[in-house]
Amino acid sequence: MSTATSPTVDATDDELLALRDRINDIDAELIRLWQERSRISNEVGKRRMASGGTRLVLARERQICERFRDALGEDGTQLALLLLRAGRGPL
Repeated sequence: MSTATSPTVDATDDELLALRDRINDIDAELIRLWQERSRISNEVGKRRMASGGTRLVLARERQICERFRDALGEDGTQLALLLLRAGRGPL
């Protein structure tokens, strides 16, 4: 009988810790990149508006959503929308 706490693969505690450490490293890098992207996107928006442009460029946002969807499926679209909102704020 299997329980929720029973391991499903043979892995040592050290191997699991190493995998979790790698996940933590990736998460930290994703957070850093998210923050960097947000700052850059915010700066692009400020410069665009300062030169008389619009707050949003819907064609650009659509391209970003499509690129993420093509790479990651429907979850990619949701991720792209979150990234876009982080860079420009809510609509």
